[in-house]
Amino acid sequence: MDEPGIFGSIFAPIEYLLSTALNALYSFLEIVGVPNYGWAIALLTILIKILLYPLTKKQIESAKAMQRLQPQMKKIQEKHKDNPQLMQQKMMELYQKEGANPMSGCLPMLAQMPILMGMYYTLYNFDYGNADPSFLWVPHLSNTDPTYVLPFLSAATTFLMQKTMSSSSADGNPQMRIMMAIMPIFIGWISLNFPAGLVLYWVVNNLAQIAQQLWMNRKDDKEAA
Repeated sequence: MDEPGIFGSIFAPIEYLLSTALNALYSFLEIVGVPNYGWAIALLTILIKILLYPLTKKQIESAKAMQRLQPQMKKIQEKHKDNPQLMQQKMMELYQKEGANPMSGCLPMLAQMPILMGMYYTLYNFDYGNADPSFLWVPHLSNTDPTYVLPFLSAATTFLMQKTMSSSSADGNPQMRIMMAIMPIFIGWISLNFPAGLVLYWVVNNLAQIAQQLWMNRKDDKEAA
């Protein structure tokens, strides 16, 4: 398959690493008796998620810290609404005092973007050789899912992930509610044109994120108890 664009060369090193890892995982699955690149993609996704866990943990902790600071932030906004510069200064002082960083929530997303693009080019160009490129109901992992099941799952798991990670304050925010409604639809729509292997990566990644979030929530509940 031809190179899909000029960005392919930029992500070539990541593509090489992911292709090597994918082949290694397939070889492992071949040894244990279940040789399938779909399961190899799922395993690779979980391994990536484990490697990114420190960033994910920081994101979740930052979100909880920001939720805890909401009442104080509203007071500052109301008190200094006529002086935006002073309001920003007081906000920064509050963040520093409480050890909260609103930008830390972007770290996992920034870390995932090169991986996501690398995975796209990996699966777009991937040479399955003599191996079976199908997975469950998907005829070929490099092509789109003709049954639309994976795009539906990408939208559904994105919605569930957002609900799992959202706070009660976010649910009460009209803008956040609109975003939470639009994002799954957008993800499902673009998944219609993506290789099935890439959409599989997204679905497994979402499921792993949901599991991590539930585990951390349970851990926090135990500590609080």
